[in-house]
Order: sequence, then C-alpha cells, then structure tokens
Amino acid sequence: MSIPVSDDDLLSYVDGFLDPGRVDEVEAWLAANPRDAERVRQWREQVDGLHRLFDPVLDETVPDRLGVAAVKAGARARWLGPLLRVAAMVLLVLAGGAGGWWLRGGTGGPAATPGAMVAAEALSAHVVFAAEIRHPVEVAAGERAHLVAWLSKRLGAELKVPDLSAAGFSLVGGRLLPASSGPAAQFMYENSDGRRVTLYLRRNTEGTETAFRFAAQGRVEAFYWLDGPLGYALSGDVDRERLMDMAKAVYHQLES
Repeated sequence: MSIPVSDDDLLSYVDGFLDPGRVDEVEAWLAANPRDAERVRQWREQVDGLHRLFDPVLDETVPDRLGVAAVKAGARARWLGPLLRVAAMVLLVLAGGAGGWWLRGGTGGPAATPGAMVAAEALSAHVVFAAEIRHPVEVAAGERAHLVAWLSKRLGAELKVPDLSAAGFSLVGGRLLPASSGPAAQFMYENSDGRRVTLYLRRNTEGTETAFRFAAQGRVEAFYWLDGPLGYALSGDVDRERLMDMAKAVYHQLES
C-alpha cells in the first residue's frame, strides 16, 4: 500500500530533495490531484522568483566592516554579531527554496529606484501569500476596522481599503509586512474563481511621485506608483488590462 503524499513530500519534490523512489508516486498523485499540482506550480514559481530577485546578493562584495579582520578586532562588536547572524539567515533563506521569502527589497542592486523597490517587494509578497490556503492574511475582512486602524498606526499614515467589488473581487483581509523602508501592509482580495490580487503599501520615504508603471515576476504582474507619503502596488495573475483598470480604480478611491 502506498504512503499518502504529504506537504513535506511536495516541498521536497519542489526543492529536488525527494527520495528518487518516491518521485513516481508523487508525480502520480499530482496527476490525479489538480489542486496540489497547482500548489506545486506556484511553489516552483516562488523559487524561481526568489532566485531572480536575490541571487545577485550572493555576488555582492562583503563590506570591510563585516570582514573577518573587523570581527576579530572586535569592531562594533555589540551590533556586528547580530548583523552577521541576520546575513547568515539571508543566505539560508536563499538556499531554502520554497521555505523562504524576501528579505531584501530591490531588483538586483543598490541603484534600484524607490518605485522599483516597492514593485519588487510587492511581487514577492504576493507570490508568497496569494498561494496560502489556510492563512492568507493575519486579520480577516470581518475585522476591517481593526485591520485598518492597526496597519495605519504601524505605517504612520491613514490607510484606506479600496473597494474592488466592481471588478468581482472582495476583501479577504490583510497583514503587516517588513520592507526595506520599515513596515508595509498588504490587503488581499479574491474573486469567485479563487483568483487573488493584493494591494501593497509602504512609506514613500523620498517623497517622489510617479505615474503608473508596470513590473512582473513570472506570471504575476503589478502596476505600481508613488503618491504622497506612500508607495502602492497592485499585483495579481490576471489579465494586464483588467489589472490596470483595477489599479486605476484603487488610485481614484485613495485620492477621493
């Protein structure tokens, strides 16, 4: 009798660590279970996206202050130790495939613009959380008032939750996220087919403004912009024109 296929089996399959003798059973399971097959596809997309976003970090030169000599000399010992541990965690996440997600916003280097940073962080967050079945959000739509008040306080700006019901999407809820500029927020929406879009918001520290711009990570696309104290990105695996229409609706609602 075959052993039931678990999430551990599926994740090991995605990461290439599954016992060779188990691969045929898992592939047969996926052929018979489209829902799990779709999860595996999304996980693989996450892995590919993470490598595209963060592999360049591995090629960056280590600053002198993080070198072995500085450590041995005890330079800035109080904060260097924790910083090195964080750096080690980043490398482990990068090597961990589907088990990790973004720890660095950006598109491959320090020259990334603020808008591009918003897009990269938004796309990574969407890829990770839109695939979640049981825990897609921290606070559900049923606690909308609490969700908005909490995230507004954390971001230091009065947030609004746009209504996308005209496009067929209803609010699922939201969550607090880390970003390169501090805290960020994500509101998630879902339509009757189970397709999801997310609105990502974070502080616009440079105060610049931009028109709508487009970015993509695999099949997930985003329209992003900077306006006033915040940067925004609407992400989803939906038709581009439809996503643009929703982004415009979000913009107009936030401006009203």
